[in-house]
Amino acid sequence: MVPPGPSVPPPIPKAHQAGDGIRSMETSGVFRTLNFELYVKPNKYFMAFGLAAITGVTGYLIWMKQNHADQGLYTAMDDNNELYLTKKRSKWD
Repeated sequence: MVPPGPSVPPPIPKAHQAGDGIRSMETSGVFRTLNFELYVKPNKYFMAFGLAAITGVTGYLIWMKQNHADQGLYTAMDDNNELYLTKKRSKWD
């Protein structure tokens, strides 16, 4: 028998809203630790710094490759399988 008294309705599950994403799911602490970028808000200052750093490094590599080509150098391998830089020579020299 059910004792008389006020009946308590069961809790209503919270409805998922758009944009909740993976934050609304129940996950383990290990998953949240290894994938913390899924749970933190984006930081525009660090994104701008990262974009500037990647752009700078890419530009530097392109510049170094261009200077290398302008000097007429190329990488060659000698008889001992070691790489070295040498100037491009004509077969007529």
